Amino acid sequence: MMKFRLPMILATMLFAASAAHAQVDIANPWVRATVSEQKTTGVFMKITSKADAKLVSVRTALAGRTEIHEMAMEGDTMKMRQIPNLPLPAGATVELKPGGLHIMLFELTAQAKEGDTVPLTLVIETGGKQETVEVSAAVRPLKKPAHH
Repeated sequence: MMKFRLPMILATMLFAASAAHAQVDIANPWVRATVSEQKTTGVFMKITSKADAKLVSVRTALAGRTEIHEMAMEGDTMKMRQIPNLPLPAGATVELKPGGLHIMLFELTAQAKEGDTVPLTLVIETGGKQETVEVSAAVRPLKKPAHH
């Protein structure tokens, strides 16, 4: 009888351990609406990870290319630049917002229209292992607050 329970217990423990790696909470994901012929837009959200992790990439069918960006002062000028990944310290909420950290979508395949949703795949690295988190982001105009 014991040999049947032990594999079940081990399987349950392994599942719980693997689930701990993917413990990333996403709040208020949204994409800035675009006008016809516009080929770029931004993605914003709040990310909270239960363990030290990093966002290493983002995929979406809406864009031919994506980049993680930050806004930073260079002398007297605020500049946007790509960063290789976004650190997600354990227990801290990292906010992606206009004028700060954000995800850029380039080579848009369609217009991002207000009221639509955009499926995104976030690639998160925790402890050297990569996992994906599926997100559905609402399309909103920039002037509207993210919590509406």
